[in-house]
Amino acid sequence: MKEIVLAKYGEIALKGLNRNTFEDILIKNIRKRLKPYGKFAITKAQSTIYIEPNENITADELIEKLSKVFGIAKLCKSVVAPKDFDEICKITLDYLSETLEYAKTFRVSAKRADKKFPLNSPAICANLGGCILEKYPHLSVSLDNAEVDVIVEIRDTNAYIHAGRIDGAGGLPVGSSGNAMLLLSGGIDSPVAAYMMAKRGIHISAVHFVSPPYTSERARLKVVKLCEKLTGYCGNIMLFCVPFTEIQEAIRDNCPTEYFTIIMRRIMFDIAQRIAKKDECVALITGESVGQVASQTMKAMVCTDAVCHMPVLRPVVGMDKTEIIEIARKIDTFETSVLPYEDCCTVFTPKHPKTKPSLEEIEKGQNAYNFEPLIVQAVENTTSELIQVS
Repeated sequence: MKEIVLAKYGEIALKGLNRNTFEDILIKNIRKRLKPYGKFAITKAQSTIYIEPNENITADELIEKLSKVFGIAKLCKSVVAPKDFDEICKITLDYLSETLEYAKTFRVSAKRADKKFPLNSPAICANLGGCILEKYPHLSVSLDNAEVDVIVEIRDTNAYIHAGRIDGAGGLPVGSSGNAMLLLSGGIDSPVAAYMMAKRGIHISAVHFVSPPYTSERARLKVVKLCEKLTGYCGNIMLFCVPFTEIQEAIRDNCPTEYFTIIMRRIMFDIAQRIAKKDECVALITGESVGQVASQTMKAMVCTDAVCHMPVLRPVVGMDKTEIIEIARKIDTFETSVLPYEDCCTVFTPKHPKTKPSLEEIEKGQNAYNFEPLIVQAVENTTSELIQVS
């Protein structure tokens, strides 16, 4: 029997004249994700992408790899059958024999996309259900709470038989909504922000600020590991590491202590957008949540946004910590994020930071020193590393 994986998309099906563009990007992302396993026969029809396993990977392994690809709503491991009802019955009983033998209840669902098929959907369900009950008399039919949902799809070229669907990652294909630069601190929130924006089709690059000797190499490697985990959802990520020590020392030595964190973040945003423009990104992404820390109050955000000439996307801005942690655990970044390595955001943190600053007083505090030469130098000395899907 020939097995095949059906990747069904939801939101893409609602697109209008540019739907083919979204489909092509999704197929491109699928090929990238499966590249280590060789070449695959991939086709599309009727809001479904068909992927045939090869000798290097099974259908089950294929589904596992594709379950993190944004743009796919459901995944089905199916067997291909000719569009002949007797053959459909025979193949169903053979293909699902082990599943049906140990179940107690079942139901049959049918989708007849090819209206030329002689039986309509209710007739397919009734007749195939009768065949199953004849071979497995211990089963009973349950339309509402069946252990096994036998699904038959009659499509243009073949019939496809499977026993249920597996949830995909949903969303839009990565790359279909443009590029954005993530400020990646190494904490819990920013990886979650990356995941949420990638789900909306945004391709992610990341910028991380390092301050040796105040931050260690282990802190940088922690961020690399977070990127590696995110690639499962986001695809390849270009990670930019910015040397930030001199700037932080200059802020400490020349600016009012209570404004340290906000001035630091303003300079981070300034540097991030300069790198973003070079990397053809059109927005910044942060993991800020309103009121979580002193630099994330509404007034503080106004002060940091004032230096930006591009949108700042904050996908977790209205979430509490419990909600953010739940997603971090789901995408397997939480345990890495909580490793106890200092990041530059915690260096020189004031005891009593200003929580309700005005833009005028922040700009006055920052203008006490000319940071532009240090900013230019930091951008020039930034290193980059491509983190690829493993």
